[in-house]
Amino acid sequence: MTCGEPAGIGYELVAAAAERAQPAELIAIGDPELLRERHACVAAGGGALATPTWDEQSPRGPHREGRLPVAPVPLGRPARAGEPDPANGQAVVASLHRAVHLATAGVVDAVVTAPVHKGVINDAGIAFSGHTELLAELTATETPVMMLVAGSLRVALVTTHLPLRQVPAAITEARLEAVATALHRDLMDKFAIDTPQILVTGLNPHAGEGGHLGREEIEVMEPVLDRLRAAGLQLIGPVPADTAFLPRTLEGVDAVLAMYHDQGLPVLKRAGFGNAVNVTLGLPIVRTSVDHGTALELAGTGRVDSGSLQAAIDLAAELALRRRHRHPQPS
Repeated sequence: MTCGEPAGIGYELVAAAAERAQPAELIAIGDPELLRERHACVAAGGGALATPTWDEQSPRGPHREGRLPVAPVPLGRPARAGEPDPANGQAVVASLHRAVHLATAGVVDAVVTAPVHKGVINDAGIAFSGHTELLAELTATETPVMMLVAGSLRVALVTTHLPLRQVPAAITEARLEAVATALHRDLMDKFAIDTPQILVTGLNPHAGEGGHLGREEIEVMEPVLDRLRAAGLQLIGPVPADTAFLPRTLEGVDAVLAMYHDQGLPVLKRAGFGNAVNVTLGLPIVRTSVDHGTALELAGTGRVDSGSLQAAIDLAAELALRRRHRHPQPS
């Protein structure tokens, strides 16, 4: 687990996770002193958190409540709750580099990330548009796919963190085909769905209304979906986004593929905010994350809801176990 923005609630969420029974051995990557400090905010019994130093040679073992091994990444300056400091931007990014290295080397089975503050990292002089994009760069993944999960509802995105005016040009035939293919493959591989049913939303109101409200559906989307259907993918659409999430429309659907961030995610977050999980598909590693931001105003208060982080841990463990079973290591 990476602890995220030091001025936000990430360290508290990670510290709170250490207090509970867990489905896997947990390892934190971050500043151990700050973890102990923020643990004092959330510890119900008032006991101190044990944070033994962890590295690749450390012994393995099940999670023990009240104890959290830490792969230390020291901060540039002491963190103040609610006051982001660009001097700590490098440490935040370094923790992500360390996590990806451990996962790609097979030392850990999955990566779970607490929220970061993109603006502070950029203020530190580090080009950073988000976890998804950095993880793709570090793993040489050409087409990462952001998908959020809330219970049985799964919503993946063709475009992610783009200004709205740039979205139509970004939805090319190549992009749509690559994202739909990656979504189909990981629903099979990571979620063990043998024949995924994917509902694809249109870009325009009423999915273009036969070309009267936009021609992207006719000229870009339908040719791609037809090709993929011919290759065996089960794709429904493009359907109007305003009715895509009705219960009757979602019957038998394993995932919705939305065209842009605020087309698909408001519905999912309304359905499960605080307990939803962000999953990055297309990567050679398992990565999950929380569905919320840094909540600077809550940092240091102890008034944090760790439901989303716990859901991210649970799903990461589930996906990692399934991956082990589907791709057993040679003895």
